[in-house]
Amino acid sequence: MGTFKYVAKDESARNVTGKISAENKAAVLDTLRKRKLTIISVTEVKESSLGKSFFQRKKVKADEIVIFSRQLATMVEAGIPILQGLDALKDQTSHPYFSKVLTTVRDDIQHGSSLSAAFSKHPTVFDPLFVNMVKVGETGGVLSAVLDRISGYLEKTLKLVRKVKSAMIYPAVVVSMALIITVVLLVKVVPTFAGIYDSFDKDLPAMTQLLINISNVLKHYLLYVIAALVAFVFLMKRLYKTDKGRLAIDHFILRMPIFGELFRKVAISRFSRTLSTLIQSGVPILESLDIVGKTSGNRVLELVIDEVKNSVREGESLATPLIKSTVFPPMVTRMIAIGEKSGQLEKMLLKIAEFYDDQVDAAVEGLTSIIEPLIIGVLGIVIGFIVIALFMPILSIMTVIS
Repeated sequence: MGTFKYVAKDESARNVTGKISAENKAAVLDTLRKRKLTIISVTEVKESSLGKSFFQRKKVKADEIVIFSRQLATMVEAGIPILQGLDALKDQTSHPYFSKVLTTVRDDIQHGSSLSAAFSKHPTVFDPLFVNMVKVGETGGVLSAVLDRISGYLEKTLKLVRKVKSAMIYPAVVVSMALIITVVLLVKVVPTFAGIYDSFDKDLPAMTQLLINISNVLKHYLLYVIAALVAFVFLMKRLYKTDKGRLAIDHFILRMPIFGELFRKVAISRFSRTLSTLIQSGVPILESLDIVGKTSGNRVLELVIDEVKNSVREGESLATPLIKSTVFPPMVTRMIAIGEKSGQLEKMLLKIAEFYDDQVDAAVEGLTSIIEPLIIGVLGIVIGFIVIALFMPILSIMTVIS
Protein backbone atom coordinates (compact mmCIF):
# COMPACT_ATOMS: atom_id res chain seq x y z
CA MET A 1 0.00 0.00 0.00
CA GLY A 2 1.36 3.40 -1.06
CA THR A 3 0.75 7.02 -0.09
CA PHE A 4 -0.53 9.39 -2.80
CA LYS A 5 -0.63 13.19 -2.73
CA TYR A 6 -3.45 14.80 -4.67
CA VAL A 7 -4.52 18.27 -5.84
CA ALA A 8 -8.19 18.74 -6.77
CA LYS A 9 -11.06 21.22 -6.80
CA ASP A 10 -14.31 20.82 -4.86
CA GLU A 11 -17.82 21.79 -6.02
CA SER A 12 -17.13 25.41 -5.04
CA ALA A 13 -14.02 25.47 -7.30
CA ARG A 14 -11.71 25.74 -4.28
CA ASN A 15 -8.35 23.96 -4.31
CA VAL A 16 -8.18 20.87 -2.11
CA THR A 17 -4.93 19.04 -1.31
CA GLY A 18 -4.21 16.02 0.82
CA LYS A 19 -2.76 12.51 1.08
CA ILE A 20 -4.47 9.14 0.69
CA SER A 21 -3.17 5.64 1.45
CA ALA A 22 -4.28 3.20 -1.27
CA GLU A 23 -3.21 0.10 -3.19
CA ASN A 24 -2.66 1.98 -6.45
CA LYS A 25 -3.33 5.22 -8.32
CA ALA A 26 -6.59 3.90 -9.80
CA ALA A 27 -8.00 3.37 -6.28
CA VAL A 28 -7.09 6.97 -5.38
CA LEU A 29 -8.85 8.33 -8.48
CA ASP A 30 -11.94 6.29 -7.68
CA THR A 31 -12.00 7.58 -4.08
CA LEU A 32 -11.63 11.20 -5.19
CA ARG A 33 -14.42 10.88 -7.76
CA LYS A 34 -16.73 9.51 -5.06
CA ARG A 35 -16.03 12.66 -3.07
CA LYS A 36 -17.17 14.67 -6.12
CA LEU A 37 -13.77 16.31 -6.57
CA THR A 38 -12.32 17.49 -9.87
CA ILE A 39 -8.87 15.90 -10.03
CA ILE A 40 -5.93 18.06 -11.06
CA SER A 41 -3.01 15.80 -10.17
CA VAL A 42 -2.19 12.62 -8.22
CA THR A 43 1.41 11.70 -7.39
CA GLU A 44 2.83 8.91 -5.27
CA VAL A 45 4.87 10.01 -2.27
CA LYS A 46 8.19 8.18 -2.22
CA GLU A 47 9.46 7.69 1.32
CA SER A 48 13.17 7.06 1.70
CA SER A 49 14.05 3.58 2.88
CA LEU A 50 16.12 5.11 5.69
CA GLY A 51 13.20 7.12 7.04
CA LYS A 52 10.80 4.21 6.61
CA SER A 53 13.01 1.75 8.50
CA PHE A 54 13.52 4.35 11.23
CA PHE A 55 9.79 4.75 11.77
CA GLN A 56 9.16 1.02 11.59
CA ARG A 57 11.71 0.38 14.31
CA LYS A 58 10.04 2.90 16.57
CA LYS A 59 7.13 0.83 17.78
CA VAL A 60 4.38 2.58 19.71
CA LYS A 61 4.29 1.34 23.30
CA ALA A 62 1.10 0.01 24.85
CA ASP A 63 1.29 2.81 27.48
CA GLU A 64 0.85 5.44 24.78
CA ILE A 65 -2.15 3.63 23.26
CA VAL A 66 -3.75 3.46 26.73
CA ILE A 67 -3.26 7.19 27.33
CA PHE A 68 -4.49 8.01 23.81
CA SER A 69 -7.70 5.96 24.11
CA ARG A 70 -8.43 7.31 27.61
CA GLN A 71 -7.96 10.93 26.54
CA LEU A 72 -9.93 10.47 23.31
CA ALA A 73 -12.77 8.93 25.32
CA THR A 74 -12.79 11.96 27.63
CA MET A 75 -12.85 14.37 24.68
CA VAL A 76 -15.66 12.51 22.88
CA GLU A 77 -17.72 12.39 26.08
CA ALA A 78 -17.18 16.15 26.52
CA GLY A 79 -18.59 16.75 23.03
CA ILE A 80 -15.33 17.74 21.35
CA PRO A 81 -15.32 16.81 17.62
CA ILE A 82 -13.07 13.88 16.65
CA LEU A 83 -10.89 16.02 14.35
CA GLN A 84 -10.19 18.57 17.07
CA GLY A 85 -9.51 15.80 19.55
CA LEU A 86 -7.03 14.11 17.22
CA ASP A 87 -5.32 17.45 16.57
CA ALA A 88 -4.85 18.01 20.29
CA LEU A 89 -3.60 14.48 20.94
CA LYS A 90 -1.27 14.59 17.92
CA ASP A 91 0.36 17.78 19.16
CA GLN A 92 0.99 16.45 22.66
CA THR A 93 2.44 13.03 21.76
CA SER A 94 6.23 12.83 21.90
CA HIS A 95 6.49 9.70 19.74
CA PRO A 96 7.33 10.75 16.14
CA TYR A 97 5.79 7.70 14.47
CA PHE A 98 2.60 7.85 16.55
CA SER A 99 2.27 11.55 15.73
CA LYS A 100 2.62 10.72 12.03
CA VAL A 101 -0.04 7.98 12.32
CA LEU A 102 -2.49 10.33 14.05
CA THR A 103 -1.92 12.92 11.33
CA THR A 104 -2.80 10.31 8.69
CA VAL A 105 -5.86 9.20 10.68
CA ARG A 106 -7.04 12.81 10.94
CA ASP A 107 -6.59 13.35 7.19
CA ASP A 108 -8.51 10.17 6.37
CA ILE A 109 -11.42 11.21 8.61
CA GLN A 110 -11.42 14.70 7.10
CA HIS A 111 -11.83 13.09 3.69
CA GLY A 112 -14.84 11.03 4.70
CA SER A 113 -13.40 7.91 6.31
CA SER A 114 -14.77 6.55 9.58
CA LEU A 115 -12.59 6.47 12.70
CA SER A 116 -12.39 2.67 12.74
CA ALA A 117 -11.51 2.54 9.00
CA ALA A 118 -8.78 5.13 9.54
CA PHE A 119 -7.38 3.13 12.48
CA SER A 120 -7.47 -0.12 10.47
CA LYS A 121 -4.87 1.27 8.03
CA HIS A 122 -2.27 1.14 10.83
CA PRO A 123 -2.33 -2.48 12.14
CA THR A 124 1.08 -2.12 13.80
CA VAL A 125 -0.39 0.53 16.12
CA PHE A 126 -4.10 -0.34 16.37
CA ASP A 127 -4.72 -4.10 16.50
CA PRO A 128 -7.93 -5.82 15.25
CA LEU A 129 -9.43 -5.78 18.76
CA PHE A 130 -9.04 -2.00 19.02
CA VAL A 131 -10.39 -1.38 15.51
CA ASN A 132 -13.43 -3.65 15.87
CA MET A 133 -14.41 -2.21 19.24
CA VAL A 134 -14.18 1.34 17.86
CA LYS A 135 -16.33 0.21 14.91
CA VAL A 136 -18.99 -1.12 17.30
CA GLY A 137 -18.82 2.10 19.34
CA GLU A 138 -19.36 4.20 16.19
CA THR A 139 -22.27 2.05 15.03
CA GLY A 140 -23.99 2.03 18.42
CA GLY A 141 -23.31 5.69 19.23
CA VAL A 142 -21.38 4.74 22.38
CA LEU A 143 -17.86 5.58 21.21
CA SER A 144 -16.74 7.23 24.45
CA ALA A 145 -17.87 4.25 26.54
CA VAL A 146 -16.14 1.79 24.20
CA LEU A 147 -12.89 3.81 24.17
CA ASP A 148 -12.98 3.90 27.96
CA ARG A 149 -13.51 0.13 28.02
CA ILE A 150 -10.60 -0.38 25.61
CA SER A 151 -8.25 1.67 27.79
CA GLY A 152 -9.35 -0.27 30.88
CA TYR A 153 -8.72 -3.56 29.08
CA LEU A 154 -5.30 -2.43 27.83
CA GLU A 155 -4.29 -1.21 31.30
CA LYS A 156 -5.11 -4.56 32.90
CA THR A 157 -3.42 -6.51 30.09
CA LEU A 158 -0.31 -4.33 30.39
CA LYS A 159 -0.25 -4.84 34.14
CA LEU A 160 -0.39 -8.61 33.62
CA VAL A 161 2.48 -8.51 31.11
CA ARG A 162 4.60 -6.47 33.52
CA LYS A 163 4.05 -9.02 36.28
CA VAL A 164 5.31 -11.81 34.04
CA LYS A 165 8.32 -9.74 32.92
CA SER A 166 9.20 -8.99 36.54
CA ALA A 167 9.13 -12.73 37.26
CA MET A 168 11.45 -13.42 34.30
CA ILE A 169 13.89 -10.50 34.47
CA TYR A 170 15.24 -11.12 37.99
CA PRO A 171 16.36 -14.73 37.48
CA ALA A 172 17.62 -13.89 33.98
CA VAL A 173 19.85 -11.11 35.34
CA VAL A 174 21.16 -13.24 38.23
CA VAL A 175 21.88 -16.24 35.96
CA SER A 176 23.63 -13.99 33.41
CA MET A 177 25.83 -12.43 36.10
CA ALA A 178 26.62 -15.89 37.51
CA LEU A 179 27.64 -17.16 34.05
CA ILE A 180 29.84 -14.11 33.40
CA ILE A 181 31.60 -14.47 36.77
CA THR A 182 32.13 -18.20 36.22
CA VAL A 183 33.52 -17.69 32.70
CA VAL A 184 35.91 -14.94 33.91
CA LEU A 185 37.18 -17.26 36.67
CA LEU A 186 37.68 -20.14 34.24
CA VAL A 187 39.31 -18.08 31.47
CA LYS A 188 41.41 -15.63 33.52
CA VAL A 189 42.00 -16.94 37.06
CA VAL A 190 42.29 -20.73 36.61
CA PRO A 191 45.04 -20.54 33.91
CA THR A 192 47.19 -18.50 36.33
CA PHE A 193 46.96 -21.24 38.97
CA ALA A 194 47.50 -23.91 36.27
CA GLY A 195 50.84 -22.27 35.37
CA ILE A 196 51.93 -22.34 39.00
CA TYR A 197 50.94 -26.00 39.40
CA ASP A 198 52.93 -26.99 36.29
CA SER A 199 56.10 -26.01 38.13
CA PHE A 200 55.30 -28.46 40.97
CA ASP A 201 55.91 -31.43 38.65
CA LYS A 202 53.38 -33.51 40.60
CA ASP A 203 50.09 -35.19 39.82
CA LEU A 204 47.20 -32.91 40.57
CA PRO A 205 44.00 -33.97 42.40
CA ALA A 206 41.20 -35.15 40.10
CA MET A 207 39.04 -32.09 40.89
CA THR A 208 41.84 -29.69 40.05
CA GLN A 209 42.74 -31.51 36.82
CA LEU A 210 39.06 -31.50 35.76
CA LEU A 211 38.82 -27.77 36.42
CA ILE A 212 41.99 -27.06 34.41
CA ASN A 213 40.73 -29.19 31.51
CA ILE A 214 37.43 -27.26 31.47
CA SER A 215 39.34 -23.99 31.60
CA ASN A 216 41.57 -25.00 28.66
CA VAL A 217 38.59 -26.01 26.52
CA LEU A 218 36.70 -22.82 27.34
CA LYS A 219 39.78 -20.63 26.78
CA HIS A 220 40.42 -22.03 23.31
CA TYR A 221 36.82 -22.44 22.17
CA LEU A 222 34.99 -19.57 23.90
CA LEU A 223 34.36 -17.71 20.64
CA TYR A 224 32.99 -20.90 19.08
CA VAL A 225 30.67 -21.41 22.06
CA ILE A 226 29.38 -17.82 21.75
CA ALA A 227 28.94 -18.26 17.98
CA ALA A 228 27.03 -21.51 18.57
CA LEU A 229 24.71 -19.78 21.06
CA VAL A 230 24.06 -16.89 18.63
CA ALA A 231 23.38 -19.39 15.82
CA PHE A 232 21.02 -21.35 18.08
CA VAL A 233 19.03 -18.20 18.94
CA PHE A 234 18.89 -17.23 15.25
CA LEU A 235 17.68 -20.70 14.22
CA MET A 236 15.04 -20.71 16.95
CA LYS A 237 13.71 -17.37 15.68
CA ARG A 238 13.59 -18.70 12.12
CA LEU A 239 11.90 -21.87 13.34
CA TYR A 240 9.31 -19.85 15.27
CA LYS A 241 8.30 -18.11 12.05
CA THR A 242 7.18 -21.46 10.58
CA ASP A 243 3.78 -22.87 11.53
CA LYS A 244 5.08 -26.22 12.81
CA GLY A 245 7.98 -24.61 14.63
CA ARG A 246 5.77 -22.05 16.35
CA LEU A 247 3.32 -24.78 17.41
CA ALA A 248 6.12 -26.92 18.86
CA ILE A 249 7.76 -24.01 20.72
CA ASP A 250 4.46 -22.68 22.10
CA HIS A 251 3.52 -26.19 23.21
CA PHE A 252 6.88 -26.51 24.99
CA ILE A 253 6.40 -23.08 26.65
CA LEU A 254 3.09 -24.18 28.18
CA ARG A 255 4.72 -27.39 29.49
CA MET A 256 7.95 -25.85 30.79
CA PRO A 257 8.85 -26.74 34.37
CA ILE A 258 8.23 -23.89 36.84
CA PHE A 259 7.40 -21.23 34.20
CA GLY A 260 4.94 -23.27 32.10
CA GLU A 261 2.09 -23.00 34.59
CA LEU A 262 2.61 -19.24 34.85
CA PHE A 263 2.36 -18.82 31.07
CA ARG A 264 -0.77 -20.99 31.01
CA LYS A 265 -2.46 -18.80 33.62
CA VAL A 266 -1.51 -15.65 31.70
CA ALA A 267 -2.95 -17.15 28.48
CA ILE A 268 -6.24 -18.09 30.17
CA SER A 269 -6.57 -14.67 31.80
CA ARG A 270 -5.89 -12.89 28.50
CA PHE A 271 -8.34 -15.11 26.59
CA SER A 272 -11.09 -14.56 29.14
CA ARG A 273 -10.63 -10.80 29.46
CA THR A 274 -10.37 -10.21 25.70
CA LEU A 275 -13.47 -12.27 24.88
CA SER A 276 -15.42 -10.68 27.74
CA THR A 277 -14.50 -7.16 26.60
CA LEU A 278 -15.50 -7.88 22.98
CA ILE A 279 -18.84 -9.47 23.92
CA GLN A 280 -19.63 -6.60 26.31
CA SER A 281 -18.94 -4.14 23.50
CA GLY A 282 -21.41 -5.89 21.19
CA VAL A 283 -18.96 -7.54 18.77
CA PRO A 284 -20.54 -10.72 17.24
CA ILE A 285 -19.34 -13.95 18.84
CA LEU A 286 -17.65 -15.42 15.74
CA GLU A 287 -15.86 -12.16 15.02
CA SER A 288 -14.88 -11.93 18.70
CA LEU A 289 -13.39 -15.44 18.63
CA ASP A 290 -11.48 -14.60 15.46
CA ILE A 291 -9.96 -11.52 17.13
CA VAL A 292 -9.18 -13.46 20.33
CA GLY A 293 -7.38 -16.11 18.28
CA LYS A 294 -5.25 -13.55 16.45
CA THR A 295 -4.30 -11.73 19.66
CA SER A 296 -3.76 -14.82 21.86
CA GLY A 297 0.02 -14.86 21.30
CA ASN A 298 0.16 -18.66 21.52
CA ARG A 299 -0.34 -21.03 18.57
CA VAL A 300 -1.67 -23.86 20.78
CA LEU A 301 -4.37 -21.58 22.17
CA GLU A 302 -5.09 -20.25 18.67
CA LEU A 303 -5.86 -23.78 17.42
CA VAL A 304 -8.17 -24.40 20.37
CA ILE A 305 -10.03 -21.14 19.59
CA ASP A 306 -10.36 -22.28 15.94
CA GLU A 307 -12.11 -25.41 17.22
CA VAL A 308 -14.37 -23.22 19.35
CA LYS A 309 -15.28 -21.12 16.28
CA ASN A 310 -16.17 -24.24 14.30
CA SER A 311 -18.27 -25.49 17.22
CA VAL A 312 -20.19 -22.20 17.51
CA ARG A 313 -20.65 -22.01 13.73
CA GLU A 314 -22.30 -25.44 13.83
CA GLY A 315 -24.64 -24.37 16.62
CA GLU A 316 -22.81 -26.02 19.51
CA SER A 317 -21.52 -24.46 22.73
CA LEU A 318 -18.25 -22.72 23.50
CA ALA A 319 -17.45 -25.06 26.35
CA THR A 320 -17.44 -28.36 24.39
CA PRO A 321 -14.14 -27.88 22.47
CA LEU A 322 -12.56 -26.19 25.50
CA ILE A 323 -13.27 -29.29 27.57
CA LYS A 324 -11.57 -31.48 24.93
CA SER A 325 -8.41 -29.33 25.01
CA THR A 326 -5.77 -29.77 27.68
CA VAL A 327 -5.12 -26.03 27.97
CA PHE A 328 -8.19 -24.97 29.96
CA PRO A 329 -8.76 -26.41 33.46
CA PRO A 330 -12.18 -27.96 34.36
CA MET A 331 -13.08 -24.96 36.55
CA VAL A 332 -12.78 -22.59 33.57
CA THR A 333 -14.78 -24.76 31.17
CA ARG A 334 -17.56 -25.28 33.75
CA MET A 335 -17.83 -21.56 34.46
CA ILE A 336 -18.01 -20.84 30.70
CA ALA A 337 -20.70 -23.53 30.29
CA ILE A 338 -22.72 -21.99 33.14
CA GLY A 339 -22.28 -18.52 31.66
CA GLU A 340 -23.61 -19.71 28.30
CA LYS A 341 -26.66 -21.34 29.84
CA SER A 342 -27.46 -18.36 32.07
CA GLY A 343 -26.87 -15.76 29.33
CA GLN A 344 -24.13 -14.07 31.37
CA LEU A 345 -21.07 -15.33 29.53
CA GLU A 346 -19.21 -12.00 29.60
CA LYS A 347 -19.59 -11.75 33.40
CA MET A 348 -18.30 -15.28 33.90
CA LEU A 349 -15.35 -14.62 31.61
CA LEU A 350 -14.51 -11.46 33.55
CA LYS A 351 -14.60 -13.40 36.84
CA ILE A 352 -12.27 -16.02 35.33
CA ALA A 353 -9.87 -13.26 34.20
CA GLU A 354 -9.86 -11.63 37.64
CA PHE A 355 -9.33 -15.00 39.33
CA TYR A 356 -6.36 -15.84 37.11
CA ASP A 357 -4.91 -12.34 37.55
CA ASP A 358 -4.74 -13.15 41.28
CA GLN A 359 -3.27 -16.56 40.43
CA VAL A 360 -0.56 -14.88 38.36
CA ASP A 361 0.24 -12.56 41.30
CA ALA A 362 0.61 -15.58 43.59
CA ALA A 363 2.65 -17.50 41.00
CA VAL A 364 5.05 -14.56 40.49
CA GLU A 365 5.61 -14.22 44.25
CA GLY A 366 6.08 -17.98 44.55
CA LEU A 367 8.58 -18.10 41.68
CA THR A 368 10.58 -15.23 43.15
CA SER A 369 10.76 -16.93 46.56
CA ILE A 370 11.78 -20.28 44.99
CA ILE A 371 14.19 -19.11 42.30
CA GLU A 372 16.25 -16.74 44.47
CA PRO A 373 17.58 -19.37 46.94
CA LEU A 374 17.84 -21.92 44.11
CA ILE A 375 20.11 -19.65 42.03
CA ILE A 376 22.17 -18.66 45.07
CA GLY A 377 22.58 -22.36 45.94
CA VAL A 378 23.69 -23.33 42.41
CA LEU A 379 26.05 -20.35 42.24
CA GLY A 380 27.51 -21.29 45.64
CA ILE A 381 28.14 -24.87 44.48
CA VAL A 382 29.86 -23.74 41.26
CA ILE A 383 32.06 -21.10 42.93
CA GLY A 384 32.77 -23.47 45.84
CA PHE A 385 33.88 -26.20 43.43
CA ILE A 386 36.24 -23.79 41.66
CA VAL A 387 37.76 -22.48 44.92
CA ILE A 388 38.22 -25.96 46.44
CA ALA A 389 39.69 -27.36 43.21
CA LEU A 390 42.16 -24.45 42.96
CA PHE A 391 43.42 -24.68 46.53
CA MET A 392 43.53 -28.46 46.96
CA PRO A 393 47.13 -28.80 45.58
CA ILE A 394 48.32 -25.97 47.85
CA LEU A 395 46.70 -27.61 50.90
CA SER A 396 48.26 -31.00 50.02
CA ILE A 397 51.73 -29.39 49.71
CA MET A 398 51.30 -27.62 53.06
CA THR A 399 50.35 -30.95 54.65
CA VAL A 400 53.50 -32.65 53.27
CA ILE A 401 55.70 -29.77 54.46
CA SER A 402 54.25 -29.85 57.97
